Amino acid sequence: MTGCMILALVILNACGQSPEPKSASTAPDYYVAAYVWPSCHNDPKAQELLWSDGIGEWEVIKKGNPRFDGHYQPKQPLWGYEMDNDPKVVERWIDAATAHGINTFIYDWYWYDEGPYLESALNDGFLKAPNNGKMNFYIMWANHDVKKNYWNCHRYGDDETLLWNACVDWKNFKVIVERIIRQYFSRENYLKFDGCPVMAIFDIKKLIESFGSLDETRKAMDYFRTEVRKAGFPDLHLQLIFGGGYLLNEKSEAKLREQVASLGFNSVAFYNMGGFDPDYLVHGSNARAIREQWDAVLDIPLFPCVSIGWDDTPRFPEKGPDDVTRWHNTPTSFACLLEQARQYADKHPEQPRLITINAWNEWVEGSYLLPDMLNGFGYLQAVRNVMLGNMKPDQDQESADE
Repeated sequence: MTGCMILALVILNACGQSPEPKSASTAPDYYVAAYVWPSCHNDPKAQELLWSDGIGEWEVIKKGNPRFDGHYQPKQPLWGYEMDNDPKVVERWIDAATAHGINTFIYDWYWYDEGPYLESALNDGFLKAPNNGKMNFYIMWANHDVKKNYWNCHRYGDDETLLWNACVDWKNFKVIVERIIRQYFSRENYLKFDGCPVMAIFDIKKLIESFGSLDETRKAMDYFRTEVRKAGFPDLHLQLIFGGGYLLNEKSEAKLREQVASLGFNSVAFYNMGGFDPDYLVHGSNARAIREQWDAVLDIPLFPCVSIGWDDTPRFPEKGPDDVTRWHNTPTSFACLLEQARQYADKHPEQPRLITINAWNEWVEGSYLLPDMLNGFGYLQAVRNVMLGNMKPDQDQESADE
């Protein structure tokens, strides 16, 4: 029996019945936040330049093909290939999420060619779902470049030239700030810490490149804060997101400290939980080592992330077995790492107990909580078991050794 399995049994015996889910207006015991990748609907820019079928990235996901024996491709959603900007679809998402202990969605948010991209999933899906008040939400500005063949290799083949450069100028930045404050921060269920709206930014390199220097970028962040205060909020909670993190050396540690301090970030989080490995348990061990090191280095809150796995082979024809999480990636193993993230949050009572999960619906990257034809509700139940205490000793659990 592995250590992970022993931990799972400890959780089983320690937890009782779950409480009723709290509304978004009530501060929860934990903020359990799942990232939402809003690519599965018909966006005008996407239909013109990426996914011409009018079903968003489902076009690519459906073409996933096995690269080795037992490789689960293409992924098969239990509820079918639904549009993520359909409020009826998102209504079911919200009910499923809140019933299983996820109380916050983090929506990836984009701005390319002087306008929004994939925004309909949030605006027309989540915000028009009649039950969206049950959940908190906040946005992560995913300000990264996009190569032509990254999001549709079938259309662009080997063409790695840029489709979109994520840099923005001051004119566009001011439009972005006004839009975000007006459309999102004003919502009652937009996540706020001490009254301050949480604004996450994914790519610090592109952010600095947009304004040319740390000093100029700080001016941009100060402008954002000023506009937020003008709108009646105490301040802005600025969160820096790293893709997965990495072990720091002396040089990278100094750079991280400088950038965080210079730009005035209030917290750091991860989009994935740590350096990739085909073995999910090694992947998790790497994540814990990264988290512990960064926590010691930073003097602002560092929030833990737990990923479900990794398999982005639908996007990359050349990838094979060594690029896929294929060992020990089970709901039980995931529950073990989520429990460790919960324990980390408990050890930091001075900061909000925020835990992020990658992801709610990253079908194309093989990381999703939504039920599928392989694991059913297994991953959602794992969250419920750990975060709401609904495990029972006689409950059938999948072994991490399978």
